[in-house]
Amino acid sequence: MKTEREKMIAGEMYRPDDPELTEIRRRAEELMRRLAGIGFEDPAYRDVVRQLCPGCADDVMFRPPFYCDYGINITCGPGCFFNFDCVILDVAPVKIGARCLFAPKVQLLTATHPLDPAERSSGREYAQPITIGDDCWLGGGAIVCPGVTIGDRSVVGAGAVVTRDVPPDTIVAGNPARILRKWMER
Repeated sequence: MKTEREKMIAGEMYRPDDPELTEIRRRAEELMRRLAGIGFEDPAYRDVVRQLCPGCADDVMFRPPFYCDYGINITCGPGCFFNFDCVILDVAPVKIGARCLFAPKVQLLTATHPLDPAERSSGREYAQPITIGDDCWLGGGAIVCPGVTIGDRSVVGAGAVVTRDVPPDTIVAGNPARILRKWMER
């Protein structure tokens, strides 16, 4: 029988009030508080980031405040930068390539809920992973919804709500986000 954590990662319905998941979220909350109290230059900064998001490259930068559910379900390649007030609801895996830039208030939201009200009231939920390729830039306040993949070198305009996959080398904007153009031919 699968644990609630295994169900959560697999994208199956799970109970978020499970004691193991509750403890992992509590630990993440403590680490986010610690991160908010130290600067980039503080030797403790890198240690706190490693504990909070062990799947991220050593040079990834999170400008506090930074918020996540678990931290342990986030992987980031080298050279990524998250500006102030970013949120990653990493209920499902969030995979981010190298050299990605996230403007203030970007939200990566893997968590979702059943549409049926009876199922919703059960307290169970599920999630879908988010994948972001290399060299992407997400503008201020952009929201990436559950299950979305953003291709390499793509740009998401400020305030966009990305509900569908974004091909590589594409600029999207709007709510819902729509392709504005391919910005480079390869």
